Amino acid sequence: MSSLSLAVRDSSTMLRRNLLHARRYPSLTLNLLLTPIVLLLLFVYIFGDAMSSAIGGGDGPDRSAYIAYVVPGLLLMTIGSTVVGTAVSVSNDMTEGIIARFRTMAIHRPSVLIGHVLGSVLQSVMSVVLVGVVAVAIGFRSVDATALEWLAAFGLLVLFATALTWIAVGMGLVSPNAEAASNNAMPLILLPLLSSAFTPVGSMPGWFRPIAEYQPFTPAIETLRGLLLGSEIGADGWLAVAWCLGLAVLGYFWSAATYGRDTG
Repeated sequence: MSSLSLAVRDSSTMLRRNLLHARRYPSLTLNLLLTPIVLLLLFVYIFGDAMSSAIGGGDGPDRSAYIAYVVPGLLLMTIGSTVVGTAVSVSNDMTEGIIARFRTMAIHRPSVLIGHVLGSVLQSVMSVVLVGVVAVAIGFRSVDATALEWLAAFGLLVLFATALTWIAVGMGLVSPNAEAASNNAMPLILLPLLSSAFTPVGSMPGWFRPIAEYQPFTPAIETLRGLLLGSEIGADGWLAVAWCLGLAVLGYFWSAATYGRDTG
């Protein structure tokens, strides 16, 4: 069997293993998924009128407009929440001895990490779909987006999920236990709260704006918002792609170096 065939076979096996774990122990995924759903309902039904008035420039509350504004940010926040479970899962593998058993087998060594990444991306996409269904149920509509924009939005979500997953894998590898992995990955949930997910950057205090502007979530949110609502994207599209590629490369090499050192 060629090296490529061996890598594909073992990565597929590890993917099935991680999906089985997610199905047998769904509590972690469900707990992380509840965060963006609760925030969606909270901001729409509790703060929706006040927030929509601020965004609309004093033209009066328009909850439907705020739903359209807030949903793209929460979809990306869903990805950040989901990949926290990946950090925990990787940490468990490293501390519970299963990696030592894998090292005694004739398997493609990187397939363990690849299985985690593929499984996490699939879970992220399914979580995004679920949150999207809830958003549509409470009034979100994307009537101005073309089929090409929908396809680009899906590609951005997958690319963003891949980038954050590799970062989460690295966090899991350097964490001594599952609790530490969860804490280390917490910025992936907190960063969307400090972005343009819930309010425009222009309405933030001057000292706070750089925090919101110069981070990966804001350009990704603005790009996804433009794609789903059929509005202008500007330079945010290129910035979002650059952030995704940069984080994916950084996470991959960080994970590969840490994994190779720990299992060498």
